[in-house]
Amino acid sequence: MTPNTDTPSSLNQTLFERARRVIPGGVNSPVRAFKAVGGTPRFVQRAQGAYFWDVEGQRYIDYIGSWGPMILGHGHPAVLDAVQKAAVDGFSFGAPTEREVELVEAILALYPSMDMVRLVSSGTEAAMSAIRLARGATGRSKLIKFEGCYHGHADALLVKAGSGLATFGNPTSAGVPPEVVQHTIVLEYNNVEQLEQAFALHGTELACLMIEPIAGNMNFVRASLPFMQRCRELCTQYGALLVFDEVMTGCRVALGGAQAVYAAQLPDFAPDITVLGKVIGGGMPLAAFGARRVIMEQLAPLGPVYQAGTLSGNPVATACGLATLREIAKPGFFDALAHKTRSLVNGLQGAADAAGLPFCADSEGGMFGFFLLGQLPQNYPQVMKTDGARFNTLFHGLLQAGVYIAPALYEAGFVSIAHSDEDIARTLEAASMLFKKL
Repeated sequence: MTPNTDTPSSLNQTLFERARRVIPGGVNSPVRAFKAVGGTPRFVQRAQGAYFWDVEGQRYIDYIGSWGPMILGHGHPAVLDAVQKAAVDGFSFGAPTEREVELVEAILALYPSMDMVRLVSSGTEAAMSAIRLARGATGRSKLIKFEGCYHGHADALLVKAGSGLATFGNPTSAGVPPEVVQHTIVLEYNNVEQLEQAFALHGTELACLMIEPIAGNMNFVRASLPFMQRCRELCTQYGALLVFDEVMTGCRVALGGAQAVYAAQLPDFAPDITVLGKVIGGGMPLAAFGARRVIMEQLAPLGPVYQAGTLSGNPVATACGLATLREIAKPGFFDALAHKTRSLVNGLQGAADAAGLPFCADSEGGMFGFFLLGQLPQNYPQVMKTDGARFNTLFHGLLQAGVYIAPALYEAGFVSIAHSDEDIARTLEAASMLFKKL
């Protein structure tokens, strides 16, 4: 099936051509370029609530929400007020502020697995620092990651997927020497047998196991309870640290993140190190990593593990994040958000079933994903079986109907508290028509 291509306005096209002359690919993050789906990216002019408008004034229902942070929708009054007041006081100081402490205290109140937190400016920086901390705290070098899980673009994590349990990774990006990733072991997500064999081979050399508990970069794939339980058990048995990358899921799938979802089903469950981003910054460049006190005190200036950042704990970003956390912590917030998301997912499933289209979907809190498959995939090879050409047709059809989903088959979607019943109904109406054509 040949994917539809959009017919963008002249201004979107003109801006894209202008951008490509001065920015690699015309974008400052690759997925924005529409390369996976074809067509011309929309250049956003403004956003409000559940919508954004492109430079031609076309409105879209926004299901990417800046890839997760905009859980309140765009331009929430309480967040705007906090940011405006903070900006008047100063953009950046390079010195401590009380608000940094307040934000960390708010994070710690939601995540009992952590005693201390260090603020940084991006998810990549947080994940990179968490690995360095795990290596410094354990005195070991090797780490496990999983095929299809993305932890930012630090060199040690840009590893060819599917390299097998007994072999080490090969870099998937030019500019990353093989020796940089020689200590990274890539395993198949949700494969307990492979996990056990990897620990049997390398367990005493492993500093950490890093995982997205609900993967959002191969669309939406959950770690099964037995798999997650074995991750915890094996890390404990061999003295490796279990690192939860909750950049995407933190304060998004639940107030206490994915670890709260698993802790509700697995007795005494907790990761050793947690990486956070997106929602805790409310849309500003802010991320964090944290752990028990004995681990975090390995960081400079207390310990030998160095980490620093000029803009870490930025006063405007912390104001934005703190205001966001205060809003989402209000009673009933996550019940309402989860209801909206389930309404969307269940509606999509019903429309696909009515059209006889292979389709499956899942959600948790305000995060969702769907696949043009008969059943939910459990790992990256299964995800790869979905119908890319049909997805591209669906993407462009929704775009033309004023519905903006991720311009890539392998990205999760996000619902905000600002999405109304009418927004979801309009989305389902557009999707239903397209499903029938597909």
